[in-house]
Amino acid sequence: MTHGSGRRIPSMLRDVPTSTSPQLADPSRPRLTAPARVGWLRAQLPGRDLPAPESAVRRNTIRVVAIAALVLTAAYLGWRTVSTVELSVWWLSIPLLALEFHAALGIALFTFSLWDVDRRPETRPVHETTDRIAVLIPTYNESLEILTPTIAAALAMHVDHETWVLDDGDRPEVERLAQELGAHYLIRPEHDHAKAGNLNHALGVIEADFVAVLDADHVASPDFLVHTLGYFDDPGLALVQTPQEFYNTDSFEHQAGRADEPDRFHEQALFYRMLQPGKNRWGGAFWCGTGAVVRVAALRDVGGVATDTITEDIHTTIRLHRRGWRTTYHNEVLARGLAANDAATYQLQRHRWGAGAMQVLRLENPLFVSGLSLSQRLSYAATLLGWFDAWRSLGYLLLPIAVLLTGAVPIRADALTFSLFFGLTFFLQQLAMRLLSRGCHRPFLSILFELVRMTPNLLATMSLATRRKLAFRVTPKGRTGDARHAAPEPRLLRFLALLSVFAAAWFGLTLMGSTITAYVVPWAAYGAFGWLVLNVFLLVSAIGRVRDLRYAGERRASVRFETTFVGSFDGGPCQILDLSLTGARVAVDGLSDMNAHHLVVELDGQDLAIEAAVRSHRPDGAGRTILGLEYLPDQNLARAALALGLFQTTVVPARVGQATRTVVLRPPVGPDGPLNPTRETAAA
Repeated sequence: MTHGSGRRIPSMLRDVPTSTSPQLADPSRPRLTAPARVGWLRAQLPGRDLPAPESAVRRNTIRVVAIAALVLTAAYLGWRTVSTVELSVWWLSIPLLALEFHAALGIALFTFSLWDVDRRPETRPVHETTDRIAVLIPTYNESLEILTPTIAAALAMHVDHETWVLDDGDRPEVERLAQELGAHYLIRPEHDHAKAGNLNHALGVIEADFVAVLDADHVASPDFLVHTLGYFDDPGLALVQTPQEFYNTDSFEHQAGRADEPDRFHEQALFYRMLQPGKNRWGGAFWCGTGAVVRVAALRDVGGVATDTITEDIHTTIRLHRRGWRTTYHNEVLARGLAANDAATYQLQRHRWGAGAMQVLRLENPLFVSGLSLSQRLSYAATLLGWFDAWRSLGYLLLPIAVLLTGAVPIRADALTFSLFFGLTFFLQQLAMRLLSRGCHRPFLSILFELVRMTPNLLATMSLATRRKLAFRVTPKGRTGDARHAAPEPRLLRFLALLSVFAAAWFGLTLMGSTITAYVVPWAAYGAFGWLVLNVFLLVSAIGRVRDLRYAGERRASVRFETTFVGSFDGGPCQILDLSLTGARVAVDGLSDMNAHHLVVELDGQDLAIEAAVRSHRPDGAGRTILGLEYLPDQNLARAALALGLFQTTVVPARVGQATRTVVLRPPVGPDGPLNPTRETAAA
């Protein structure tokens, strides 16, 4: 078995730097990283750097507000339970009270999770090590356009290591890509247990002390290993997890914003930038499947990656914690991947995660299994029990409908007293959540996404009562359709919206005396109607987001980067307007009639030539022609060089101030010469 670096690029890529490229990155556009923004109600999303620690004053103020919210919530619920439950309509009042208790539990766990978001062990940057490091890239059906930047960036990482492509698709084109770039390629005879089985097979072949795991779409920074390996000076540490961030910032998960906004807020920001760092205090940070480094000895100590559930990452972490291993979360963006581009992909992903969480609760419930501390149990509970929030959302949508259709009033209190007590409690809860999340709790956007994922979450939680084996379904990435068309809205949302409109009409007819319903307590009916109007607005907004053509099926095989720099086309100057790993859009003065054209891109003084075909052309009104180019096949090295330039200068740059390092890839070499990575390593 060879322990060569596996990081050398053929001569075409030798002079592609791994630090910021001023020529490729347009200085007028912000980088896709941003400095930390620290404010009382603003998000603290620190681009790629670790967030600055909070001041003691700010942290203590947040805690005081959170405790006040919990105390007031407890007082409110005590009053509701003792004095306001209308037992004559118990079928409505008891569920409403249960929903309020469930919400209070959520706020309590939220406070616990975000009590301290700055806690982490001391570490050091690592530039050299005697430990054997392997970077593992499991893949199944991802396209070459998705894999190329991931493999190229993994090979370009600082710190000596091997890079392995674990292909469960057994694809010759992926084998060729790995060989040409210099990565090891590994297949397995049996394809059981999906990603977990793929990783376990690799652990039986590869000789390594630590493995970094990157999903097929996650492009890593050259500093990924530099800033994670230092934590393993602690011999009891099993895992270092980093945030998941995304480079397709126009995805379904991202908040709409300006085209040049570098780091748009996305639906997972709260979890990855606040909740996971908060788990460090309680020893509960867990593996998220990608962007992590794991000690191989720890994995072997727990029998490998868990294969009993389809969420192998969190399940494996539970087993590590039960065996006494520690984990930590490094809150610095060191890799970016692809977020769900449309609602269907988003829902598929959430259903898989939710169903896997239910499997964990059924098979190895961290609330009850031995070997975990109380703080770890609560930390897991805050994550796993969150999947049941969909039932609370459904209840809040149905309750005003029930009140308006039946006239039943579940609360026995005068309007002023209830409004003041409820209003003050709700306001303080929202303020506490905003402060605890350091601005990452966006109420409106959070509710929209809660509604969109309500159906898959309900289905996932119902699987807790079944023992049906769940199949692992890979999240689609890259091209998912040939045409843009509105996605169908979830049928549950459509039904709830129509039912709400019917209840509103019933309310109007009842006020006119045209129904059999009587509103004995008018303020309750009017309050329910206001609640209903808000629900309809939220439902329509969620449906509108699902059907928005901006989030229709992805037609491109790879993400396009807008650029404004000069290149060469067929020997003449051109302006390159955008670039991707599949094609480009350029402005030229004239067009030749050749079948194959040559686009030359300058990467830090080095010319990169790519052969392309013209797929579209149109005049731009200024005497030039705008061309849509598609690269011709069999140019893996050129695409890899372009990937390093595009992704490592605009997405995951090396730390400023480090010297530019020449990276050279070569095929793995054994004692008798070059290896065939597919057959020889697979047979090892």
